[in-house]
Amino acid sequence: MSHIKQQVWLAGATGLVGRALLAQLLLEANQIHALLRRSAKDLPHSPRLHQHLLDFTKPDLAAASLANLGEPDAVYICLGTTLAVAGSQAAFRAVDFDAVVNVARAARAAGARRCALVSALGADPASRVFYNRVKGEMEQALIALKFERLVIARPSLLAGERERLGQAKRSAEAWALRLSKPFLALIPAKWRPIQAEVLARAMILALGQDGPALQLLESGQLQTLGAQ
Repeated sequence: MSHIKQQVWLAGATGLVGRALLAQLLLEANQIHALLRRSAKDLPHSPRLHQHLLDFTKPDLAAASLANLGEPDAVYICLGTTLAVAGSQAAFRAVDFDAVVNVARAARAAGARRCALVSALGADPASRVFYNRVKGEMEQALIALKFERLVIARPSLLAGERERLGQAKRSAEAWALRLSKPFLALIPAKWRPIQAEVLARAMILALGQDGPALQLLESGQLQTLGAQ
């Protein structure tokens, strides 16, 4: 039985995974609060969807903007960028660490007991690769918040129509997807590109079920769960 029925917070609703999550959450949750960095007029129109413009860089996010929303049953966080889009390591960290942690802390302060997070394959706080290290440090920061249930999704390459959604083109990602397409059947599930809709479905199913306080889902597990 799903535990996610009432109020849900969604950070990153305009992204590839965020839009897939929103489409599926609108079929399940009674109230969805989309936490946005900028206005998004092209999101679905629904009396159950409420948009809130926030400055995710502020550590006092909860007190400043979210104190009146009530207690969320769950929070989904799919904020993220790339080094190429961000332009610097500091700007990348501001999104992929600071913004994510600020939202999670705000949700926890508001009473959220369940959280699902989009991280990345290879996340490791001890990694020599900056991208993987920041993702790993971000995971550790959320684990320290002690949600009753925290689902961390570590997808491989994300497949979906970014440009149709008005998102910045990720050239390296697009090249890797084109290169791997003829060999998908031969690529192990852990490394195989994953559709945003499959990832979203896996996150919702995992967070809605009973389970351990911390559940790490690698890309192969997400493929299997999201295919149900």
